Amino acid sequence: MINEINDTLLVQWEETYKKGLLSFWLMLLLSGRRAYPYEIKDAIQELSRNSISADENSIYRALNRLAATGLLSSELQPSETGPSRRYFTLTERGQILLKQFISRNILVFQDPTVAAAIKKVVAAGYDKKG
Repeated sequence: MINEINDTLLVQWEETYKKGLLSFWLMLLLSGRRAYPYEIKDAIQELSRNSISADENSIYRALNRLAATGLLSSELQPSETGPSRRYFTLTERGQILLKQFISRNILVFQDPTVAAAIKKVVAAGYDKKG
């Protein structure tokens, strides 16, 4: 019973966590290269080591939201295999924001105290008494 509860809670927590991080993964991907929406889904899954997956609608909404705030720019490019494609890139403003976000929210996991606490939790396993 406890495992079922934990599995349900873990899935709910991961869904909330992943929704909040889609913008991060999009910006991280686009900091290294330009991309068009159709290829972004697979690229994010690969970059995140399959920890993040998003449907095309979520990706389009996030891209448009980030572009509207000036964090992304886009350019329509002709395609040899079909209609023109809209390629997105991270703007200078987006690069600055991404760097700030990583500094404040991601690099904290490299702090020795935080890293040690995480390793301790992972190594401890599950105590059935609790």
